[in-house]
This record gives sequence, C-alpha cells and structure tokens, in this order.
Amino acid sequence: MSTRANESTTRNGVQRPAVYRHFHRLAWLACALAFGVIVFGAFVRLSNAGLSCPDWPTCYGRAAWPTSTSHIVDQAATAIRPVEIHKAWREQLHRMLAGTLGALVLLLALLAARRRRFGMAIIASAAAVVALSVALYMQGMHGPASALAATGEGILLLAALRWSNEDFARISALTLAMIIFQALLGMWTVTWLLKPLVVMGHLLGGLLTFALLAWTAWRATDLPLHLPDARLLRRLLVAGIALLGVQIALGGWTSSNYAALACGTDFPTCVGHWWPPHDFRQGFVLWRGIGVDYEGGVLDGAARIAIQMAHRIMAAVVFVYILFLSLRLMRTPGARGAGATLAALVIAQVCLGIANVKLALPLHVAVAHNAGAALLLFLLVSLAARLRPPEA
Repeated sequence: MSTRANESTTRNGVQRPAVYRHFHRLAWLACALAFGVIVFGAFVRLSNAGLSCPDWPTCYGRAAWPTSTSHIVDQAATAIRPVEIHKAWREQLHRMLAGTLGALVLLLALLAARRRRFGMAIIASAAAVVALSVALYMQGMHGPASALAATGEGILLLAALRWSNEDFARISALTLAMIIFQALLGMWTVTWLLKPLVVMGHLLGGLLTFALLAWTAWRATDLPLHLPDARLLRRLLVAGIALLGVQIALGGWTSSNYAALACGTDFPTCVGHWWPPHDFRQGFVLWRGIGVDYEGGVLDGAARIAIQMAHRIMAAVVFVYILFLSLRLMRTPGARGAGATLAALVIAQVCLGIANVKLALPLHVAVAHNAGAALLLFLLVSLAARLRPPEA
C-alpha cells in the first residue's frame, strides 16, 4: 500500500517531512480548475471575445460585467471598444476563474512553506506586494505597479532557489510566481490589443501552470509507477513534453495570427499545392511594436500560410514521436494502459486538427483541439511524475 507524501514517512531510510494532510486534495482541485481555465480561455479567444473588456482587471469599470449599456461605469473604456454584452461576460468570467485559481495556488504555497523559516511570511509578503501593484495599476500608476509586481516575482523566485522540493515548497513557490506572471500576461493581452507574442505566451503559461500543478498533485498523492527502464522512459517522456510544448507554441502562434484557415479548407495540401507560396520571414516576426490592434490579424496570406505549414509539419513530427512512445509503453509490463491511452489521445488530437481545417474552424471543434493538447500534456507529465525504477 502506498503512503501519502503529506504524512511523515520513512522510505529507503530517509525521513520525509510532513505537509498538510489535505495538500494533495487541494493540489488536485487546483489542477482540475487550471484545466477548466485553459479550456474556457480557449473558448473566449476563439469566440473573438478577448477584447470584450478593454480595461483590466475591471470590465467597463465593473467588478463583474455590464449587463446593459446603462451599467457601464468606465465610459472611457467605450472609446477603446464598444461594449458587446454577449461577449463581455466571457472575458470577465475567465478572469474570475483565473483569480480563483490564483487564490488556491497561494494557499498551496502557504501550506508548503509553513515549515520553512519565515516561509509563510515570505509567500504572504510577495502576494501582498503584487496585490498592491494591482491597486496602483488601477490608479494609473503603471511604473510603480510594474516595479512592485517585479519585486513580488523576485521574492518568490529567490525563495524557490533557496528551498528544496522535499515538502513541495520550491515547486509551489514557482507555481505561484507563474500564476502572477500569467496575470500580467492577461493584462498585456488586453492593453496591447491581442499582441500575438503575448497571446501565445499566455497560452503557454497556462499550460505550464497546469503541468506544474499536475506534477505536484501526483507527487503529493505518492502513487509511484515502478517500471523496468524507468530512467530511459522518463527521458523519452521529457523529450515528448518538449516536442509537444513546441507544437503548442506553434498552435498558439497560428491562432493569435488568425492563420488557422490560411490554407482554406484544403488538407493535406494547402490552397491546392503541397508547398504553396509562403513567407516564413514575415510569418515569424515576434515583435512588431505596441499600439497595433491585432484582432483579425495583420499578416498577408503568404505569411499566414507559412505559419499554418509550420504547424502542420511539427504536428506530423509530434504525432510520429508520441505514437512511437505509446508503442514503447504498450510493450512495457505495467504501462500498457497508459500507452494505449496516449495513442488514442494523439490520434484524436490529429483528427480534431484536420476537422478544424475541413470544417472551417467550428468553435466546438477548435475548443476541443485545445483541450486535447492539455490532456496530452497531462498524461505525459503524469507518467513522468510517477515513474520509478523497480523496487529492490
């Protein structure tokens, strides 16, 4: 019978520090909520509601969202973007869900650091500094707000460098730092008018937060998977996570540059060609300055085709590698179910990607494609977190 990492245990002669007995349950709750935030965020972005609240963190000056034009508090926001009631709730609800996730991650960090010297004070002070930066930002004091936010991040990163991870203090501090950076990216997504680099970074940050929480939840639950060649399998899994991360970044770049239908509904060819006219140089310019409204995209057809082709090529690479990895797992006693699940997920993900093109990007299919990427990441991270060499 496996023991919980949240109880003081002795394994291989090493005493493991105790953490809060419900820590693993809170970690799983945060992981599930992170998945929901990712999927709902994809729905917001793909339904073109990303700028439906032009101010931050309020929505037309309201803590919730306006339900009619008479409820608008910040009239200046209407000069940036006319209010669309049917979209505003999506963006603000997404922020509320992300805020709830942030509070849960803060609680995890406080619990993980409570046995460290001044641990809870360090986490609480970093959170207080960031909260003060938000208040200053809302007063228009953007310079001091940025300095305070950077200070809060610095406190957390320094603490993570000093602490070990035997009681989850390091990974919890890093996850909280990631959540704070995600909030900043969310703010820049709005204030910088859907800048592709920021939108892509926001997607990657959300998935990295999800991966950190999944890793924490599995390690805190302490259900090891003892397999032969565990070290080799873990290296293969890490390589798979890295390849999937590159593909997710390309997917975010494709979406944020509105290049998903650059080839029309043509697949496997693109606008009738296997290798159509393209412009990779313009398609992958990461920084184009601030002040441009990127909603709808600003690139020409050749640049968008280059982005779409890069996404397709990398998808083929990831598909072959993960299929190889799944077959390797299916030949390993004790991992056959995980290998079969991995194969099914990657095949379903490719089918959803093709359906996105052939069906002209229906919203439900596009959101499912984002969810599929998150599930693939979850399975790879879960296996990497659980793998152990066979017990002697």
